[in-house]
Amino acid sequence: MKSSNKLEKAFIALLEQHKRLIVKIASSYFNKTVDRNDLIQEIILHLWKAFPKYNPERTASTWIYRIALNVSISYFRKEQNRKTKLSNYQQAATFLEWQEEAIDEKLNQLYHLIRQLSPLEKGIIILHLEGCKNAEISDIIGITLSNVSTKINRIKTKLINNYKTINPII
Repeated sequence: MKSSNKLEKAFIALLEQHKRLIVKIASSYFNKTVDRNDLIQEIILHLWKAFPKYNPERTASTWIYRIALNVSISYFRKEQNRKTKLSNYQQAATFLEWQEEAIDEKLNQLYHLIRQLSPLEKGIIILHLEGCKNAEISDIIGITLSNVSTKINRIKTKLINNYKTINPII
């Protein structure tokens, strides 16, 4: 019983230390608070299931990024599929609109632009914006280092072009 309690306390401490990372990833995949919260819960569940196998010799952030991004990509795909099926069955659906947290307008625009990227591109740009080195991104995502550099440049170009589309004055 005590070892279970120690495990739980260690996990909670790890979550507390890295909760902003999880929220940032979820915010890049979903705009609505309810969707983000569902994804955050799913990420935490997968982290908890994997926690007994966590190797403390590896950095916690890399371990969390890998799980959070994989869960987010899978969850996003499942959610998109579910929404497509739902819209096929319901032509006119009214959903409750939840008040969103007040987010700085530029940050909101950035999240909007990131949400337009593919799931893999989202993961790469989130890690890049978090300040991860390309080698770490390569390790987390599972692609070559040169592929990471190429993808980052292409994603930046895509984000700039999409931003110019939204704000043609610039």
